[in-house]
Amino acid sequence: MYSLPAYAFIAQDFTTQAALYTHHQYIAGFIMTGAFAHGAIFFIRDYNPEHNEDNVLARMLKHKEAIISHLSWASLFLGFHTLGLYVHNDVMLAFGTPEKPILIEPIFAQWIQSAHGKTSYGFDILLSSTNGPTFNTGRSIWLPGWLNAINDNSNLLFLTIGPGDFLVHHAIALGLHTTTLILVKGALDARGSKLMPDKKDFGSVRWPRTRRYL
Repeated sequence: MYSLPAYAFIAQDFTTQAALYTHHQYIAGFIMTGAFAHGAIFFIRDYNPEHNEDNVLARMLKHKEAIISHLSWASLFLGFHTLGLYVHNDVMLAFGTPEKPILIEPIFAQWIQSAHGKTSYGFDILLSSTNGPTFNTGRSIWLPGWLNAINDNSNLLFLTIGPGDFLVHHAIALGLHTTTLILVKGALDARGSKLMPDKKDFGSVRWPRTRRYL
């Protein structure tokens, strides 16, 4: 919302940004949790291995270990590296050496901004390349004053992004991947449920013979 704003000047309204982000994150969380919960219910009550032999559902269940392990790997990678960078940088600041933190520039996000015309990063690509055909052709196509507006430091239509944005976005990615890992594992492992109502739907209930001891 602040690096590539969909609406003009929304990058300056931090209250609106926070409200929109929180609002949509809550909605996405509820929808995602409900979707995976109902997926687990489907695998328990309605999934028939014979009718779904070798289709996409059967293959997904057959390869669930690979799916879960890849999600686990991504979550661990994000967790160790993101939290490790936060801890390292905080320790360096606490020790009075603010020049030693590890600062990683979000070069891919900066490249996207540069492609839209922001010139402060030094990329020579699309609208930020004054010698390219996109720049020359765009003078008669794009909105009048577009390049001047996004490169003017007084309005900040495209906020400049840096290492702080890199860390925050990876921290958000850590939360999303961990949540997805938990929900995917729960849904794909649903057919291994040991609960009696679930085993009834599997058709594999065995009633043991009872004995009375006097």
